[in-house]
Amino acid sequence: MAAAATQGRWLRGRVKAVPSGDTLVIMGMAKADIPPEKMVTLASVIAPRLARRDGVDEPFAWESREFLRKLCIGKEVTFLSHASPPTQSGMQREFATVLLGGSTAQNVSKLVVAQGWAKVKEQKSESKEDVAELLRLEEQAKEQGLGKWSKVPGASDAAIRNLPPSAIGGYSGFDAFDFATRNKGRSIQAIVEQVRDGSAIRVYLLPEFQFVQVFVAGVQSPSMGRRAVSENIAQVDGSSDKPNGASKAEPHGQPTSAQKVASGPTTVEVAPDPFGREAKHFTELRTLHRDVRFLPETGDRFNNLTGSIYYDDAGEVKNLALELAKNGLAKYVEWSGKMLEEKDKRELKAAELEAKKNRMRMWTNYVPPVTNSKPIHDQNFTGKVVEVVSGDCIIVADDAVPSGSQLAERRVNLSSIRCPKMGNPRTGEGRENYAREAKEFLRQKLIGRQVNVCMEYSRKIPVGDNTNPGAVTADSKVIDFGSVFLPPQAKGEGVVSSVPSTTGGQPAGSNVAEMLVVRGYADAVKHRDFEERSSYYDALLAAESKAIANRKGKHSSSEPPAYHIQDLTTASAKKTKDFLPFLQRSRRMPAVVDYVLSGHRFKLVIPKETCSIAFSLSGVRCPGRGEPYSEEAIALMRRRILQRDVEIEVETVDRNGTFLGSLWESRTNMGAVLLQAGLAKFQASFGADRIADSHLLAQAEESAKRQKLKIWENYVEGQEVANGSAVAESRKKEVLKVVVTEVLGGGKFYVQTVGDKMVASIQQQLASLDIGEAPVLGSFNPKKGDLVLAQFSADNSWNRAMIVNVPRGGIAQSQKDEFEVFYIDYGNQELLPYSRLRPVPPSVHSAPGSAQLCSLAFLKVPSLEEDYGQEAAEYFSELTLSSSPEFNAVIEERDTSGGKAKGQGTGTVLLVSLVNEGTSSNISAAMLTAGLARLEKRRRWDTKERKAAFDELEEFQQEAKTSRSGMWQYGDIQSDDEDSAPSTRKPAGKR
Repeated sequence: MAAAATQGRWLRGRVKAVPSGDTLVIMGMAKADIPPEKMVTLASVIAPRLARRDGVDEPFAWESREFLRKLCIGKEVTFLSHASPPTQSGMQREFATVLLGGSTAQNVSKLVVAQGWAKVKEQKSESKEDVAELLRLEEQAKEQGLGKWSKVPGASDAAIRNLPPSAIGGYSGFDAFDFATRNKGRSIQAIVEQVRDGSAIRVYLLPEFQFVQVFVAGVQSPSMGRRAVSENIAQVDGSSDKPNGASKAEPHGQPTSAQKVASGPTTVEVAPDPFGREAKHFTELRTLHRDVRFLPETGDRFNNLTGSIYYDDAGEVKNLALELAKNGLAKYVEWSGKMLEEKDKRELKAAELEAKKNRMRMWTNYVPPVTNSKPIHDQNFTGKVVEVVSGDCIIVADDAVPSGSQLAERRVNLSSIRCPKMGNPRTGEGRENYAREAKEFLRQKLIGRQVNVCMEYSRKIPVGDNTNPGAVTADSKVIDFGSVFLPPQAKGEGVVSSVPSTTGGQPAGSNVAEMLVVRGYADAVKHRDFEERSSYYDALLAAESKAIANRKGKHSSSEPPAYHIQDLTTASAKKTKDFLPFLQRSRRMPAVVDYVLSGHRFKLVIPKETCSIAFSLSGVRCPGRGEPYSEEAIALMRRRILQRDVEIEVETVDRNGTFLGSLWESRTNMGAVLLQAGLAKFQASFGADRIADSHLLAQAEESAKRQKLKIWENYVEGQEVANGSAVAESRKKEVLKVVVTEVLGGGKFYVQTVGDKMVASIQQQLASLDIGEAPVLGSFNPKKGDLVLAQFSADNSWNRAMIVNVPRGGIAQSQKDEFEVFYIDYGNQELLPYSRLRPVPPSVHSAPGSAQLCSLAFLKVPSLEEDYGQEAAEYFSELTLSSSPEFNAVIEERDTSGGKAKGQGTGTVLLVSLVNEGTSSNISAAMLTAGLARLEKRRRWDTKERKAAFDELEEFQQEAKTSRSGMWQYGDIQSDDEDSAPSTRKPAGKR
């Protein structure tokens, strides 16, 4: 508002600041982020001057300013500007008549003079009547001894403030560290004299009048830049020529050279950051020349203080940092935020996140960072901890899911923490320090205990060679994260979560993640913005700070405790036999069940003897893997004894190095538990006299027989059935109707299930796609493991494929650069140029590949590099691909040693017998008859069923030998180790 434009008419405004006893800063009433403002001096009066820099107040200067400040600050006024001549320095001050209040408006000049806080100074622009009234009021104040006219002896000297050396100027006499330490947590009264930017202010600390710069803890507002000046920047009082400050700190609270007090002139000018002015104006409106409460947290070596500022807003106390963050005028900063209480930190982070989501002010153009996590809602459950996988991962049996269901056990990774890795001996990855201690701590605290689980988010984790975390590939897996709580009634469980009750669906009790972190067994994960995290993340950060301060666990300077366990499960049979006397020294010894290998066979750790052993229950045998009820037996043992403290009694060791004996958990014989549930058979031939509690085992089996439980469901009393044979013979094999899509050689091939609706749907969607031009280089950069659309070179059809290898350099430099792709729905593989690749549509992205890798059961087929390998592959292709016949694939076995599918020739393999549905011809028999395959005898005698299949196929192999077909052209080929077992058939010509 220019002076010439406003003279002669009354204006309305609100008092924003009161620099002295006769000066006001009035801002307009316009609805704008930053309304116009002007500084006016009360007409016809002059108040005592406040000290400038390191000067001295005039008597009663502070009291005069305080009277006017309390009278006018934040209130609406009406004012009329008067013309005034320039001063000798050329500056033109604007004088005004200011009226306070509504219909009963009062002249502010008269109020000040009447209380004796200013004297009258006659000006030409004032009417004689107004001056006369002011003079009358002045005389009245003098007579009454009011304000500066006090008649009390020594009052004038006493009304001069004794100002200490300024902290801003860097003078001695004030130690910010010492001050913050002595007053930490104490609320100190202060008056804000200047606002440097939204989160940096200069205050008088009362009653000592120490003038200090304060950084608002936990937040940083946009900078106000740096002005072009020709003198030192630092100011030391509230009447500076540059009340807004001139220095810039980057980052907030880390002083620049300007904050250290410039030792000479500077001419550098930096414009304010976006929304810097708005943030400064926001803080001025609420704190400038107002009473606030300051809670110091710390100081720095430049004598700046950091702490919280609280101000009054219509009777409500508000936190300046929180209000700035809510309104998008400041961001949370960790360096000072960590000093605050957990509740305050949590509120600040939540306010910043909400401002980002709403894109308020400084977050207008905010783009959330890419994250591969997503929240999980409505998946809270209770259950019993079945297994501790590692220090930050457990398996919980969901109470709401039947125990026989595949979803009965849920893997839960603890949210927002990371424990040391357990390592993997198979890959050569070593165990990190305190990994065992973290896992053991969880085992002792949680195993078999009822817990409350709050699922919070899931994250896509790349594995293998996949480096693109955002791609949904066969190499990616989704991991679920949640917070786990022990019930509140549990005593002595360590740290109690900050959640006091179960209100809002959040369980109370001991937060397991917090228990780990506070003991130094885990670190809190440093999350990125917008990344999902634990609902109790602030408590985890506080626990981590406590662990670091107390040097707990991995934060300790000492070496972790040594842990040496001799693994006898991989040792030779002789070594295990040598160890037997040590395990028989005491009848019963404590052990920990490390793994359930089958219903009756386990891996145990024996701490007393510092060894781990393979252990089997004497005289108790459960169905083998793949047989009915075998999984139930394993599930029962997992629930009852996995990772529990048990007692064992070792009787002997077998020729494979497995120790035999009895096992008790809580004084309950686990062999009897299996037998009573109908999940095992008692083998008395083992030597009942040597088996502990043999009478209990026999009684348990008889009970299951009477009730016809599980494996005894078809039991007829008096009819003996060989152990395991009834179960094995009754098993029905799975049969798939398939077509062969690709032959790899070595007896391996890919099939596609006939009539699969998913396959038909994918093919229909791909056929209807409108494939555009080849993408521009750089806009589409497929990486190894990514799923893409690829144009098959044989028929130019578009199919789903996985990138197996990329061009040299990682990305395509031209449209002709070739990528190696694997067609996940057919099993074939080829090299394609970049121009034949497209991004895969979301509609067909997530469906698993349709091609299934198979191998001929019971046969050993030469690989392509071996003799007759090429001939075998070509002959197999003729039998399966020439007329695209349909086959019945009888699944004999599943080989999962290859892991998840990652490309051609890897992944789970189905060992099948392939029978042509039209001609009923057996492909295995045809391969044997042609002398292009031979029987694999290694597991011939596993079961009667397998032996019968071998005997049937051996006739076709014998036919090839007799006719010298294929590989038998020069007689019997040299047998390998697998053929060293004796033949079950007599040689030809012998009786």
